[in-house]
Amino acid sequence: MNDLTEKTLRTKTIFEGKIINVHVKDVLLPNGKESKREVVDHPGAVAVIAKTDDDKYLFVRQFRKPLEKTIIEIPAGKLEKNEDPKETAKRELYEETGYIADTLEYVISFYTSPGFANEIIHLYEASHLKTGKPHTEEDEFVEVLKLSLEEAKAYIKTKDIIDAKTLYAIQYLELKS
Repeated sequence: MNDLTEKTLRTKTIFEGKIINVHVKDVLLPNGKESKREVVDHPGAVAVIAKTDDDKYLFVRQFRKPLEKTIIEIPAGKLEKNEDPKETAKRELYEETGYIADTLEYVISFYTSPGFANEIIHLYEASHLKTGKPHTEEDEFVEVLKLSLEEAKAYIKTKDIIDAKTLYAIQYLELKS
C-alpha cells in the first residue's frame, strides 16, 4: 500500500474558543507538494442510547443554532478535560434527562467529520434506568421525549432526526433487533 500520510510542516492557530480551536496547517503531501488543511480541534463527546423499562428510548428535543432549527437527538455532550467517557455518559444522561442508568455499556467510538475535525463520539447503551429530574446547564434548554424505535424512525422521515449520532444509534438498534 502507498503511504498517504501528510506531514505537518507548520501550524497556525486562528481561533481558540470555549469548545473548539481552529488551526491552519501547512502540510507536505505524499507527492512532495505543499498544501493547507483547516482543522477543528474538539475535546470529544459522548452519546447515550437509553432504553426505558417500557421499551422506549430517551431523546431530547433541542434548538441547534448552527442549523437554525429544533431537532430530536439522543442525549449527548462533550467530554470535560481528563474526564472518562463513561463518566461523561452518566453525567450527560442525568443532566439532560434526569435518568440514572444501572447499566451502561460501551458500543463504539466514531469520528463525526474527519475531513476537517477530530471530534470523536463515544456511544454508550444505558438500561435499567431510574427516573429523576433533568439538571441541564443554564444555557441549555431541552425537552425529553420517550419514543419507540418505530416512532424514532418516523421522525427521520419528517427530518426532525437528522444528526449523525442519532441516525447511527437508530441504525445500531435496527441491526441489533
